[in-house]
Amino acid sequence: MAVHAIIEARSRPKGRAHPVRALLLRRLAVGIVTLFVVSIVIFLATEALPGNAAVAILGHSATPAALRALEAQLGLNRPLFDEYGHWIGGVLSGRPGKSLANGRPVWSSVGPALLNSAVLVALAGAIGSLIGVTLGALTALWKDSIFDQIVSTSALALTSLPEFVVAIGLVILFASVVLHVLPAVSLVPPGTYAWDEPKQLVLPVATLVVVVVPYIQRMTRAATIEALASDYVEMARLKGLPTRRVLLVHALPNALAPVVQVLGLTFLYLAGGIVVVEFVFAFPGIGAALVSAVNSRDVPVIQMIVLILAGFYVFVNILTDVIALLATPRRRLPR
Repeated sequence: MAVHAIIEARSRPKGRAHPVRALLLRRLAVGIVTLFVVSIVIFLATEALPGNAAVAILGHSATPAALRALEAQLGLNRPLFDEYGHWIGGVLSGRPGKSLANGRPVWSSVGPALLNSAVLVALAGAIGSLIGVTLGALTALWKDSIFDQIVSTSALALTSLPEFVVAIGLVILFASVVLHVLPAVSLVPPGTYAWDEPKQLVLPVATLVVVVVPYIQRMTRAATIEALASDYVEMARLKGLPTRRVLLVHALPNALAPVVQVLGLTFLYLAGGIVVVEFVFAFPGIGAALVSAVNSRDVPVIQMIVLILAGFYVFVNILTDVIALLATPRRRLPR
């Protein structure tokens, strides 16, 4: 191993960055610029919302003098540039301000909802990825078989169903009409988190899994079929290697790069699609917090939630690109 490391180090062109490091630095720079632009768009979009927190608190029947006084108290009458500088400075320093609706720090309003949604996304993403990749590999291995036709047809049918239809169907099946084994709504008591009530997570997680598995299965199947048709897999088969070893050792590792990209897109989809599922099951996650903040014109909370989602998108894109590069030997070695 030491000899190979020395040879690789000596053969590496001087003055040229390693591909992984170069990709990481380039994507980090692009990500920072992207988040800066997104922060401006978020700020301007929230400023363009009709009404403001003062109107939401006092109501439309409030006098102009009372509205002006409350706007001054909440800091809503500052110039646009000063207001953006104050907000982005607070975000960068870890103090994104206070909620205009209840006066609490933004993190105390967003934090619990963010953790609940993170649990939902992590469970749905992990379970959906495991099922989808397994089904995709098996249907590729048994291409054109009865199993492949049943799974592929079912996946195509499920892909056409939106999240709320799947959610309502699971509620009818497991919580209301057919069976009564699971709660129809996922009400997490205040002061507790989603992992304290695991039974409340079953139907929301199942809904998201049913929605994402077909896409992962189809993409994994296509990538694995391409890998199974390659020369190195054919050579492995000619050597008499077991089918399981051919699939796991030779085919899947070479299909990993496109599969990783698909899994990254799946997690990004979950971050957006979770809003509908949380609304259907009354789950106290970041989607419900965002809807509540929009209704009350709680601008700091809206800005923080959207900025967190944008940061998650940037992070997942960078992570999937780096993993895909590491999974491709020809691209990860310096030239």
